[in-house]
Amino acid sequence: MSTPATPDIEVRTVAEAEYTDWLKAVNRGFLRPPVVSDEEVRGRLAHTDVGRLQGAFEAGRCVATFRSFAQELTAVGGAALPVTAVSGVTVSPTHRRRGLLTRMMAAELSAARERGEVASTLIAAEYPIYGRYGFGPATSLTEWEIDTARSGLDPNWSGPADGGRIDLVDPAEAAKVGPEIFERFRAAQPGAVGRDRRWWDLATGAARVDGPWTEPFFAVYRTAGGEAAGIAAYTADERWSDAKLPENTATVKSLIGLTPDADRALWHYLCSIDWIRTVRTGYRAPDDLLPLFFPNPRAARIVTHSDFLWLRPLDVVRVLEARTYASEGAVVLEVVDPAGLASGRFLLEAGGTGARCRPTTRSAQLTLSVRELASLYLGDESATRLLAAGRVAQERAGAAARADELFRTARRPWCPDMF
Repeated sequence: MSTPATPDIEVRTVAEAEYTDWLKAVNRGFLRPPVVSDEEVRGRLAHTDVGRLQGAFEAGRCVATFRSFAQELTAVGGAALPVTAVSGVTVSPTHRRRGLLTRMMAAELSAARERGEVASTLIAAEYPIYGRYGFGPATSLTEWEIDTARSGLDPNWSGPADGGRIDLVDPAEAAKVGPEIFERFRAAQPGAVGRDRRWWDLATGAARVDGPWTEPFFAVYRTAGGEAAGIAAYTADERWSDAKLPENTATVKSLIGLTPDADRALWHYLCSIDWIRTVRTGYRAPDDLLPLFFPNPRAARIVTHSDFLWLRPLDVVRVLEARTYASEGAVVLEVVDPAGLASGRFLLEAGGTGARCRPTTRSAQLTLSVRELASLYLGDESATRLLAAGRVAQERAGAAARADELFRTARRPWCPDMF
């Protein structure tokens, strides 16, 4: 249980002159050395909306941090939702359990609703923290480790069977074709968030913030017609056995394909590189087609599986009307939100081309917290499962099954990016 906030700790927006101290506090919170260079401060500050930084200050020292920024989240059906992304959340270990995060979160969520942002997103470092603020896990991820020798792929592979090709490109070319591929991908991938120009500058080395830079390899898949339809960025180590045999690992930093053919070609390429014995896939959708591309799917061994993107609805009507649904139908939802930002009873009338949602006085059919609504929203969770776990209440028989008919999706949502 949190103790009352100490009165002499001030929670407020950070002034630009305080940014260096704020950034040092972020580093302390994430157990990194609290040292920042002037160059790093200038580089980060140039791309930071200081008006959306919060800090808790005691005697002039920053002891807690909080950052938000505008983001777009792809809903089921392709709509781009305006949301507030939360990041850089820390509380100094000397100031825990004083309600500092609660104060900063309450200020941000209230401000976000006033700005017209319909939800909030974050990547939860620790699971137990954010549920009490109305966030729920909305996407999951899986990472595989591929034993290339066991994959069953043709070791003499020389290119895609569909007439396309793989080109290795330099960072400048990757920075040109990558955004074009990603924007087409994002429009069709529920759970994806936007990548701005800054993201690509950092990914290709055009901009650097801190730490050493290792330039990745960039592989672009082009169709038989020459269209760029996939891109992968990866690094490789250099390891040799005592018997002078290569045991190198390729680590994928990002792989985006617009079609299954593009994905297949890029994974086959990675698994066919001379000297590469293992491929680490990076974080992928939990139902990624990857293992099915191999004659021996067991060559892809799961090494990580976890929740990833967390969501917090702020405007239930706009959020539910933004997505499409798997079938025609209606359900009355009683949404419980202790913060009062998204609570109410809503009639959702849904269909494959859209939906209508409005407050209603009809009897509720399914009662759930705003956190559980977040988990259902992108289709990654089942109302029937939540009912069995005691996390939703069914007020009318069959309501959970009806909700599943509406909310569930053929493919699971995926967020490729950390923020």
